[in-house]
Amino acid sequence: MINLEISQVRKLIREDKLVKFYQCKAWYGKNGIRQQALERDNYECQECKRQGKVSPAQNVHHIKEVKEYPELALVLDNTESVCIKCHNKEHKRLEKYIRKNKKVFDDEWW
Repeated sequence: MINLEISQVRKLIREDKLVKFYQCKAWYGKNGIRQQALERDNYECQECKRQGKVSPAQNVHHIKEVKEYPELALVLDNTESVCIKCHNKEHKRLEKYIRKNKKVFDDEWW
C-alpha cells in the first residue's frame, strides 16, 4: 500500500485490520507521515511540552482518530509526536492497570 486511498483505509477499518495501515509505507516508511511528524516536532513529546516538560517522542498520535476520520489518516496536521506514556494515557490503555483507591468504609477503625 504505497499510494493509500481513503477507500482502502475504510476497508481496513471495516475488516478490523487497521494495523496494516500502520505498517504501510505511506505511514511508517522512510518518508512517511509518521517520520515527517517526528521531524516536524523535533522528536519531542508535544503533550509533555504543553505541560512544561521535555521528553523524547517515540510515537505519533492522530489528533482525530483514524477510525472516525479515515480521510485524515495521512494528513500531517492531524498528527503530533508523543511519548509512550502520553500516548497510552490518550488512548486510556493504562486504566485497567491503575488501582482505584476507594474507601470501603467512611468511619475510622480504632
